[in-house]
Amino acid sequence: MLRIAALPVAAVALSGCTVPAFGARPGPTTTSKSVFHLWQGFSVGAMVIGAFVVLLILYAVLRYRRKGDAIPKQTQYHIPLEMVYTVVPILIVFGLFAATLVVENKEVANPKTNVIVDVNAFQWGWKFSYPGTSTVVVGQTTENPTMVIPVNTDVHINLTSTDVIHGFYVKAFNFSRYALPGVDNQFTIRAVNTGTFFGQCTQLCGLYHSLMYFQVKVVTMDQYNSWLSNNSNPSAAQASNTANQQQTSTHVPSKPTASSGAN
Repeated sequence: MLRIAALPVAAVALSGCTVPAFGARPGPTTTSKSVFHLWQGFSVGAMVIGAFVVLLILYAVLRYRRKGDAIPKQTQYHIPLEMVYTVVPILIVFGLFAATLVVENKEVANPKTNVIVDVNAFQWGWKFSYPGTSTVVVGQTTENPTMVIPVNTDVHINLTSTDVIHGFYVKAFNFSRYALPGVDNQFTIRAVNTGTFFGQCTQLCGLYHSLMYFQVKVVTMDQYNSWLSNNSNPSAAQASNTANQQQTSTHVPSKPTASSGAN
């Protein structure tokens, strides 16, 4: 009996999961925190249901264990009980679906904002352009370009690809999106903590895919405005606009958002 009771305890202990995080992190963005809380809810729900199932199994093993050779009394068609174990799981599924829908709606929401960054992925690097300014940041392979954004501000991202499929992934944000040729993949990020966060391409895209890194630096609004002024580069901005126009004329029109998942 003690050995049986120790099994779930040992499973939790050996899994390395932390409570109440359950192996995940809240992240520094509003959407990453929403996904984290959803994960916590799912984990707690799974533990409660799992514990209930284990208790039912133990009850059946102990209550109806063999006693002599007599066949125990057989019971069929317990309508109230059958209704309970049919309706309750359905309600649980609806609850999980509703919670997921709320979080997913936050993920795909695109509120209006004046802060916009055009992110272009190419073999094998990243280009960050800031419309309305002359600031363009480009880096490839080991250069690790940095996308600077302000804290506590909705930042609209237009994600494109010049050549093949790439993956825009920031681990700390619990966030990933595909960069697709000919598709303007749009999303919004709102960071609530300052700091520098690691990003990388997560879609195998060629020889130097493993070196396709970038960083996201979250700063105050004053620091952001100062950075824009200090990194103005009209010639680079003009070259970027020309390249964007050529890409637009070459590829098909924008398509609906394509996502590589949550989060």
